[in-house]
Amino acid sequence: MGYAIVLQLLEKKYEIHTYSRSKYKKLEGHGIHQHEGNLTDYNTLKTAMEGCDAVFHVAAKTGIQGNYSSFYRTNVTGTENILKACSELNIPHLIYTSSASVVFSNGSEGMNESMPYPSRFDAYYPQTKAIAEALVLNASGGSLITCSLRPHLVWGPGDIHFIPRLLEKRSKNKLRRLGTKKYLVDVTYVDNAAKAHLQAFEAMLNHPDSVAGKAYFLSQDEPIAVHEFIDRLLESGGLQPVQKTLNLHTARIIGWLMDRVVRLFRLEQEPPLTLFIAKQLTSSHWYDISASKKDFGYKPSISIDKGMRQLKKWCKHEFNTHS
Repeated sequence: MGYAIVLQLLEKKYEIHTYSRSKYKKLEGHGIHQHEGNLTDYNTLKTAMEGCDAVFHVAAKTGIQGNYSSFYRTNVTGTENILKACSELNIPHLIYTSSASVVFSNGSEGMNESMPYPSRFDAYYPQTKAIAEALVLNASGGSLITCSLRPHLVWGPGDIHFIPRLLEKRSKNKLRRLGTKKYLVDVTYVDNAAKAHLQAFEAMLNHPDSVAGKAYFLSQDEPIAVHEFIDRLLESGGLQPVQKTLNLHTARIIGWLMDRVVRLFRLEQEPPLTLFIAKQLTSSHWYDISASKKDFGYKPSISIDKGMRQLKKWCKHEFNTHS
């Protein structure tokens, strides 16, 4: 996501500073100022942010691996540091990359941003992202304008986490279809989500009251069956659809047990299934994106079909598939 945003900012001739744990070779040669550091290292972070007019806060600890404190340090403390630096450096604009999972509990169909955060979370990632999002939105006002974007299930070329792991698990026959119903979900092609970030920023510049302090769902605006989506990702990587099925209730029980074992014994390795993932794969969750359309003109310009073709080309180059 961060790389996609950088590429689109480059097209618009912005001066860009990036801040990440290491420098990226693919960003060299574009006139980009790369800064190395951790979000919890406040002084290094503040130095990197000096002179900026806007911040796109895309960094996060994602996934399901790790304890609560590790998620909290990056997602909450890191966000607090960014907000503090914005205040001290008088940076007027902050666009925060959140996730639709901050309001997920057990499915939703066509709901809008009025959905409250759930009373309890099944994973540390959405829990800490929700805390951070609330901090960002509450900070909007006075000299700082903020908004939060919630792209749902971001996918596309350049993914070095989800897609490679998905392909690896399928190649080892470790994937199962959970449940037998057609569960509809929103997904978001990465370039569409990146474009929305720039559109939200431009709205901040031209019509700040329209987006200030608000959260927005993003998606393809075209709900798709979750199992169809996964099979299409696999096909893009040259692999066959998932064949074996696991009962819905069995999947959720296994996920619940896995959560308890991991937390009880403080295991570091990623469990094959968690309750959060089981719920995500056995419920419909798609959202109304009318607000993002109205307030900053968001419209997914790249369709799922076109996105899958782009992903297929990338997988062929990256993993030598379809040879």
